[in-house]
Amino acid sequence: MDPVAALITEYRAVLGLVVLAGIFIAFLWERFPPSVVAVAGAGVMLALGLLDEKAAYGVFSNSAPLTVGAMFILSGALIRTGVIDKVGNYVVGRARRNPRLAVAEVFGGGLLVSGFINSTPFVVVMMPVCFRLAEALGVSPKKLLMPLSVIAVLGGCLTLIGTSTNLVVAGIAEQAGLEPFGLFSITPYGLAIAAAGVLGLLVMARFLPSDYPRIAERADGSEQLYLTELGLAEGDAAIDMALDAVNIGVPPGQVVGVIAGGRLISGEEAQHHRLAAGNRIVVRIDGAALMTLRAEGRYVMGIGGDTGDKSTVVEVTIAPNHRAIDRPLSEIPFLQRQRVRILGVARFRHNPGPTLADNNIRAADRLLVEADDANIGLLRENTGLIGLAMTSMTAFRRRKAWIAMLVMASAVLLSATGVMSIGVAAFIGVGIVLVTRCLDATEAWRSIDGDVLILIFAMLAVGAALEQAGSVALMVDAIQPFLMHAPRWAVIATVYFSALLLSELLSNNAVAALMGPLVIGIAEATGVSPYPLLIALMMGASACFATPVGYQTNTLVYAAGDYRFTDFVKIGVPLNILTGVAGCFALAFWTP
Repeated sequence: MDPVAALITEYRAVLGLVVLAGIFIAFLWERFPPSVVAVAGAGVMLALGLLDEKAAYGVFSNSAPLTVGAMFILSGALIRTGVIDKVGNYVVGRARRNPRLAVAEVFGGGLLVSGFINSTPFVVVMMPVCFRLAEALGVSPKKLLMPLSVIAVLGGCLTLIGTSTNLVVAGIAEQAGLEPFGLFSITPYGLAIAAAGVLGLLVMARFLPSDYPRIAERADGSEQLYLTELGLAEGDAAIDMALDAVNIGVPPGQVVGVIAGGRLISGEEAQHHRLAAGNRIVVRIDGAALMTLRAEGRYVMGIGGDTGDKSTVVEVTIAPNHRAIDRPLSEIPFLQRQRVRILGVARFRHNPGPTLADNNIRAADRLLVEADDANIGLLRENTGLIGLAMTSMTAFRRRKAWIAMLVMASAVLLSATGVMSIGVAAFIGVGIVLVTRCLDATEAWRSIDGDVLILIFAMLAVGAALEQAGSVALMVDAIQPFLMHAPRWAVIATVYFSALLLSELLSNNAVAALMGPLVIGIAEATGVSPYPLLIALMMGASACFATPVGYQTNTLVYAAGDYRFTDFVKIGVPLNILTGVAGCFALAFWTP
């Protein structure tokens, strides 16, 4: 045998742990997206022979990714048919009459809804609602946005389909030969965690930040202001005149400054600046005014290239996992690769800037993009952008709303009664919403977060490699002396808080896929039933509140509410402890 091959064979368990450590370091380094790191890690496992071909293909028999993808599409159907939008409008109407009751309805309804649909689009839709509620209550939006994310996360703990993390763990358990989890198998423990989380929010409410983000909406919260740039062409009537002496079609109070000679001139100096061809006037205007200026054709608006005569305008939202976050908007990749123009950028309740090109990209930023049909199609395929189908520029298919609701309810009911698994029910539901055109095929595939599915498949492959290489057994042997004589609650708490700590730093799905086989091994070694340990893994990997990166919805509200990192630590750490203790107590004493 080749000496290198012999060395790999002899130390394959240790080598598996070395590769795993490298994957963890790459996750923390954040040089590459998590899905890329996971695929590369699985590739290394295959190249080293730690994972054979049969086991690698076996990963694709796991039901979790299929179920996750199907639930993404069913959630997309609810959004596309205007169900979620209708709920938001109803809440806003209620807020005008009884704001406090509306807050209770938003959070109570959010807790329930997040157990059945993807929480990320739900939070995206409900953020503007929270701004209006905050205005009605006379409080800072920061008092509501962080609780909105917390409620969405807690809701995901209530059912098996509440988060993709739950489905990943359930898929690993089923592949290991354990009895499949039912839709509501985890509900009693999720309720314990949710009750503790809601109680914690009520107690911690006084410590939520009370300062206001910079205002970027009209007083009634109905219109978003966009930062844009108006480029002066040769021969414009304003050339050689002072800015304060010409009518540029924008109220003076909405003018930020003038870009001339590569620098932004603002304040009094900008008002007296004599305009020249090529100068760019930076303004903040509402969408209607922006579209009016575009139609008039006086200015070269926004940044980017020529989009041709058949271009239209769409609105997109920056996803929390976008590669260009914290980089200038001028460096966003699609602007370099496609014939598009970014006409404006808006940020919930505070102002982007100082200029359109130099604005640092944040999660949940909303962009108005001008492009032709072909390039709009490419934007739809861009996994770093979300919300294209949810903008006001695309009509909802409201007549199909009853079908989308009936399909989702039927999938849940069929799974809950044991008629069929949630994966099969959801897959049949996808066929129905496509045939009835609740959403078309392109919109359905766009609803799927491809990065999440790739990450799940790749990390399942890494987990299988660790099992084949003997790395899982090696870790279990190392842990066994510490847990062998530990009480049941201590074993459960160890799994829960290990998953929690890792998920505050890494992808929730990656942690679930890696720890799943290890948890089953710990159960066999300690004699503790695997089910409470697997549920502890589900809950610990999902209920993460202490950092803005602990969960995608945290990242969204972090950007929209202009929170500080320490705001999450101050509120999230006590919530982590409180929900963790409640969950571990329920699992330790209420499971066989």
